[in-house]
Formats: sequence, structure tokens, C-alpha cells
Amino acid sequence: MTAPSTRNVSEREARQVAEAAREQDWRKPSFAKELFLGRFRLDLIHPHPVPAAEDVERGEEFLAKLRDFCETEIDSARIEREARIPDETVNGLKELGALGMKIDTKYGGLGLTQVYYNKALALVGSANPAIGALLSAHQSIGVPQPLKIFGTQEQKDTFLPRCARTDISAFLLTEPDVGSDPARLATTAVPDGDSYVLDGVKLWTTNGVVADLLVVMARVPRSEGHKGGITAFVVEASSEGITVENRNAFMGLRGIENGVTRFHQVRVPASHRIGPEGAGLKIALTTLNTGRLSLPAMCVGAGKWALKIAREWSAAREQWGKPIAKHEAVGGKISFIAATTFALEAVVDLSSQMADEDRNDIRIEAALAKLYGSEMGCLMADELVQIRGGRGFETAASLAARGERAVPAEQILRDLRINRIFEGSSEIMRLLIAREAVDAHLAVAGDLVDAEKSLADKGRAAAKAGSFYARWLPKLVAGPGQLPKSYAEFGDLATHLRYVERAARKLARATFYGMSRWQGRMETKQGFLGRIVDIGAELFAMSAACVRAEQARVDGAHGREAHQLADVFCRQARIRTDELFARLWTNTDDVDRKVVSGVLGGAYTWLEDGVVDPSGDGPWIADATPGPSRRENVHRPIR
Repeated sequence: MTAPSTRNVSEREARQVAEAAREQDWRKPSFAKELFLGRFRLDLIHPHPVPAAEDVERGEEFLAKLRDFCETEIDSARIEREARIPDETVNGLKELGALGMKIDTKYGGLGLTQVYYNKALALVGSANPAIGALLSAHQSIGVPQPLKIFGTQEQKDTFLPRCARTDISAFLLTEPDVGSDPARLATTAVPDGDSYVLDGVKLWTTNGVVADLLVVMARVPRSEGHKGGITAFVVEASSEGITVENRNAFMGLRGIENGVTRFHQVRVPASHRIGPEGAGLKIALTTLNTGRLSLPAMCVGAGKWALKIAREWSAAREQWGKPIAKHEAVGGKISFIAATTFALEAVVDLSSQMADEDRNDIRIEAALAKLYGSEMGCLMADELVQIRGGRGFETAASLAARGERAVPAEQILRDLRINRIFEGSSEIMRLLIAREAVDAHLAVAGDLVDAEKSLADKGRAAAKAGSFYARWLPKLVAGPGQLPKSYAEFGDLATHLRYVERAARKLARATFYGMSRWQGRMETKQGFLGRIVDIGAELFAMSAACVRAEQARVDGAHGREAHQLADVFCRQARIRTDELFARLWTNTDDVDRKVVSGVLGGAYTWLEDGVVDPSGDGPWIADATPGPSRRENVHRPIR
């Protein structure tokens, strides 16, 4: 009998799987967690943490070499034209040590900090985003990071030297019918003696076409002596039974080697299992705590480039007797790009330095950085295209062909769009962050709204919740944000920090009101939760921008200009935040649900009349039934 391509699971089971994979404890302080609870812990981020001198020296030395490589060895136009990163470029990156930026020097890596790793990604991603994606997928979520945290010494000794210099790695979780719902994971790893036998199909395996090593998530069946559950394995990409069946093509990132990978009776030694059985999802999520910072880092690079092009073009292009930058309609867009780039870099640098110091739990900060960077990066690229006008819509190759500067504005818009989907879509990120944001509430009152809990459990929860809220709620009434001299050391930015403090308390009250109103149905109010998270993201970005600007002032490095950018960003962010607060309670969520029901029920099919559908034939989701491959293997390791 043929095994089903996916597992059928209930919504409750899916939530239980996701919940079990969460880090349950908060052993370290978290600025963002406190922010969602209405506590503005500025002391956790100010004064701005700074890297050690030796880390700066090592990082700057590598950045100088990488910049020279980017300027002389990377032909971005060729990558876009041929939809492939040339092998010689990849080999040059290997020789430079770029595959081992985050790997310890004792394994042959460069041992860069998170701060300088992200600066390197911003730099190389500005040269070509596909190269940034290759290096990020290899180090942020590929073999090096999970082994660094969870691997045995033998695994580190075996694989990390290869990853540092020669071998490209990939991360394989997604399946044709499984995205952000891992409870339905269908790829299996059946124990057989001192090995596991893998069967299944993985989709969107970034680097999978050229990878030498794979991190594969597969489900181990529960049996005698085996706990079972989703488990992580290091797998040799050249193993018998592995077929890369297709190299996928996308609207952007044309150079990435992303494919469909089939496993048929692939034997993997038990010694290649990362962590215990059932820990795979926890390993993946823990890896992403810092791994998610790579995407906003590359968005910072894109913002810097967009600002450069906007500045140069807007000064050269004249309309109605003056440069277009002098027209308010265009100038406002330039201001948005400049201020947002400053704030986004502040968010990434602050989160990265906190990750390096390991004093704070940054799981929420990293997730907010990924969400905020992805969304803002797309907006900045879109504004750049608008500033460039028709030239923004025209390809760089076409511009060059008719004698103008080959500016790939439309390409950066296409390349950045995937960031709102990669490594957790914006919608999923909002739900993940919301879950962490309400963790304190669920810890004390969760049993009250759990239908499966007994009356005795609910009684104990009520007493616990009463005690917590009796202490917590009064603290949300007043705070330093209402005192006109609070945060005076920040000068003209103090007013924005007072706003953040007041808004944090308001956000916490709104969260509590929502939980009181909807109780067990709160998890279905995704529109409300999403706005809660977006408010938190704006407040975090404002905080980071102010702290970074003040550091610049103290250090004497463009302090006045940094304060100006932070001030403009905060003014823009406050307008967005106030709108989000208003939309918490005044929105179209209820009527939207009615329309959706009508759409799914066919009530509006008449609205679809008058068009033709150019889509091809075929199933919406490809068959992923386990079995031998019937397609050519397009795997091509780079040597």
C-alpha cells in the first residue's frame, strides 16, 4: 500500500507540535518581551553594547577583503542574465573563507561575530542578493549553525572543517504540502540497526542543487527503544537514493540554486543524527533565533544601496526647473528611505551585538528584525522604483543597451520580495511573535481558557492569575513616559523615548483587554494579534534608532546627523503606530471573514467573469508520494 504524501492532523495536534518545539523558559532578560508586557527596560539596550576590539579588528580586516572581491570578482549582471552564480565566483568565496564566517577558527573558519557576519552579508548581498542567499542558507540555517549549538564533538570535528572551506550546505524542512505546519511532515526516517532510512520529498531547498551536505528534518516513527518525532540529520548530498529532481526558478534571486529533493531508501548513520529523536523542530527554531538576522541584514544593504541611487538620481534628474529631490512628493520618499535604513541598521546591529554577548534572550528581537526588515525592505525598494519612474521599471540590461547607467532597481524589488516569505512568512512571523508576547499571560491564565482542563485546574489558574494581574495591571497606569524630563540625556530624542514608554503600557493594556474579551478565541484573532506585533516592531525600531543615535553622538561619529535621522524615523514610526492602535478596535476583520466565506462558497464567482486564466494544467500541489525517482538528477556540486 502506498504511503500518503502528507499526514492528516487536527488543528490541536498541530498546535501541540509547535508548542512543544518552543523554548519554554526565559532564563535571560528580553527587552522585547518586557516591551510587550508594558515595561520599557531601556537599561537592557542602553548604553549601546559594543564589540570587543579584537572582534572589530578581525571583522574589519575580512570586510576589506570581501569588498575588494565584490568589486572585482562578482558580475551581478552576468548572474542575472545567466540565472546562475558562476562556479569560479563560488570557488573564490570559498578561498576567501566566506563559507566559514561563523565557524570557529579551530575548525578552519573565520570566527566572525554575529555583528560582522551580518555586515558581510549586507555587503555581499548588495553586490548580488543571490550570493547573500547562498552564504546565508549555508551558515544561518545550514549545517554549521545547528552543529555549533547541538552537535556532538565528533560531528563538529567531522563536518565543520568541510563547511568552513569546501562544502556547501542546505536546510531541508519544507515539503510540497507542508510549509509552516510541521505537524504534517511526511518525510520519514525509519530506524534500521545503526542507521536510519529516509524516504520523502523536500521542496524549496535553497542551495540544494549544489549542496554537499544537508540538514534534513524527518519524522521517526515511535517504536520500542525509539521516542520518535521530528528529528534532524546531517546527510551527505551524494548519498545513494537522493535525487535533485528540479532546479526551481523564481521572479527574483535568479542565481539561487533552489530545488526539489527526493529521498528514496537513503541510509543515514545514527551518528549523523543531530540531538535526540523528536528534537528536530526545537533545533530548527533555536537555530533561527539568530539565523533570522541574516535576512534583515541584507535588507539593510539594500536600503543603503537604494539611498545611494535615490540621492544620485534625484540630484541629476530635473523636472519643472529643479532636481526632483527638491519636489516634496519625491523628497518624502527619499526621507523615508534614509530614515528607515538608519533604523533598520540600528535594529540589526543591536540585536546582533546582544546575540554576541549572550546576556539577553533575543528570540523576539530577532523575529521582529526579520519581520520588520522584510516589510520595510520591500517598501524602500518600491519607493526607489517610483523615484526612478519609467527607468525604475526598465531592466538594467535595457538601460545599458540604450546608453544609460545600468541601475537594477526593478531587480532589487524582485529580489527582496521573497524575504516576506523566506524563513517564516510575515503572517506566520506575526503569530510566532504574538505567542511569545503573550507567554506571561498564558503561563498564569492559560488553563482558564483551556477546554480540556478540569475545574480544579481552572480554580488554581484563577487564583494564580488574580495574584499576577493584581500586581501587574496597576503598573500600566503611569510611568516615566508621562514625566517631561525623563530620558533627558537623549536630548531631542527624549520625547520619542517617552512616547515608546507610554505606548508600551498602552500596548500591554490592549493585549490584556483582547485576552479578556476573546479568551480562548484569542488565537483566532490574527488581525488583532498582527497589529499588536506590528506596534511592538515599531516601538523596538524606535528604541534601537534612538540608542544608536545617542551612541553616535557620544562617539563623535556623525552624531548630529544620526540624531536627525532617528528623529525623522521616530516621527514617521509614531504616525504608523498611532494608526495601528486605532485599527486594533476599528477595522473590517468581521466583515472580511464574511466575504471570505462567500468567496470560498462560490457566492462571487460572477465577479470573475470577463477574463481568461493563462495558468497551465496540473495539480495545485505536486504529488510527493515516497518512492524511487523517475527524473534526472540535476545535483551539481561545485569544485
